[in-house]
Amino acid sequence: TVITTIGFAIAVLMAIGAVFGAINTMYTAVANRTREIATLRALGFGALAIVASVLAEAAVLAVLGGVLGGALAWVVFDGYQTSTMNWQSFSQVAFAFRVTPTLLGQGLLCALVMGLLGGLLPAVRAARLPIVNALREL
Repeated sequence: TVITTIGFAIAVLMAIGAVFGAINTMYTAVANRTREIATLRALGFGALAIVASVLAEAAVLAVLGGVLGGALAWVVFDGYQTSTMNWQSFSQVAFAFRVTPTLLGQGLLCALVMGLLGGLLPAVRAARLPIVNALREL
């Protein structure tokens, strides 16, 4: 239906915005921890370990955000009923929102995927930091 198509398009646009928000957040986290990341590299941690740690942080933040968002959606929208009115034909379309465990799980999975996508580029940047230059910063 039209409502489903429009809703899906809006959801995709919001997901793209969320990925860019995650990228920005993780780039800031990496920039603020340049010295710590360089210290880990100097101690012998490999680039893969650095990528994994940044991605793990992004995943934790995404899951926390997904859990909080899902809880808020359940409290606010579960059972909420609304309708639209077509004034030309005087017809009314009524619908109710149901927040189900399946929907919450799908939302949590989407949040995790968006967080990992958003953390990927900053993680690669963190792994490629030149150790000597990074230790000189700050």
